[in-house]
Amino acid sequence: MDARDPSEPDVASLFAPVAVEDTFAGVLTEARQVLGQLDDPVDAELWGSDLIGALASSAAGQASLMDTLTGSLVPAAEAASTPEALALLRVFAAVGSPDLRAAAGQAAARLRAHDVADPPWAGAVGAPVVRDCWHYADVGGRQESLAMTFAYGDKEHAVCVLIDHGRGGRIKDAWVTKGPGVRADTEREAARDPLVVFEMIDAAGARLRLERAISAGECPEQPDQVDDVVAHRALLRARLDLLAALG
Repeated sequence: MDARDPSEPDVASLFAPVAVEDTFAGVLTEARQVLGQLDDPVDAELWGSDLIGALASSAAGQASLMDTLTGSLVPAAEAASTPEALALLRVFAAVGSPDLRAAAGQAAARLRAHDVADPPWAGAVGAPVVRDCWHYADVGGRQESLAMTFAYGDKEHAVCVLIDHGRGGRIKDAWVTKGPGVRADTEREAARDPLVVFEMIDAAGARLRLERAISAGECPEQPDQVDDVVAHRALLRARLDLLAALG
């Protein structure tokens, strides 16, 4: 699942601008239709990040949304006690705020203890292995693309961010690319352009760049960039926490 794929359901149109507390039935229906069909954990994370972004339009800020999800949707999912509710909790435990992750993870464990069936990706979601990281930019330093690759088993994906230094180092776009060879393809393309500088960086360097960009804020311009940034916001924060945990 790629947030840019036009074949995927428009999660935002399903839930906004309904109050978050009133979306549970729709969220569960969507979870049943989508999450049970997935086999790659990052697809579940992308769905969850997109969902959180869509619900954000109905909340007074990201912190308020996470509090509402923790206090309302997590208990509702546990009470529902269905496979799709457990899948939803697993997703929240992967891409939510720290408090939401903790509450969702505990609720998921209780459902599993009552023999509710887990999705096939449940054991891995939220904990990929960190692989290569790099960035490339124009020689003037106006814009920078940061890429961090992660792997679930032999399945790799790159989480990418476009940072606009002309607008305070804020995030202009974000996307996920799946499959092997992303770094080699990017490096090869960069080598063809004398105005582009490509550099490998370690996970600590990637974390610092991502942390600064998230702290600076967002500056998407085109409609597709707005959609991308909203849809990937939760995933970016979850990956930042993952990188920070490495020390």
